[in-house]
Amino acid sequence: MSKAEIDALTAEFFGAFDNRGGKPADVARIRRLLLPGAVIVMTGPELTVHTVEEFIEPRRKLLNDGRLVQFSEWETSERTDIAGDIACRFGEYRKSGILDGEPFEGGGTKTIQFVRTPDGWRIAAFSWYDQP
Repeated sequence: MSKAEIDALTAEFFGAFDNRGGKPADVARIRRLLLPGAVIVMTGPELTVHTVEEFIEPRRKLLNDGRLVQFSEWETSERTDIAGDIACRFGEYRKSGILDGEPFEGGGTKTIQFVRTPDGWRIAAFSWYDQP
């Protein structure tokens, strides 16, 4: 059952950024999916380490202020290793949307570390690399 729960949590995480069809992106739900002290790292173009709040706020604004519309991102492949109450997922993803009136597509790699809590699986950390 753990793999199915991690799959569902990962899909919900990716879905938090979806604002297709004019619906608002629900990035606030990330607070529920991540541990409060989770570490978030973007590797480029400049290495950046975020807290949960530092990660959420600029994305909430970007996805809901009209600059980035018709946005979604989704996994295209993944490998998940589970050992007791910890798990690590390494996956490729794609994304597309319209930023400042210009369509774009991209993709990259994400690694997500999970822990099982009394409330179920949560994300303890994630890192990503966008392909140029």
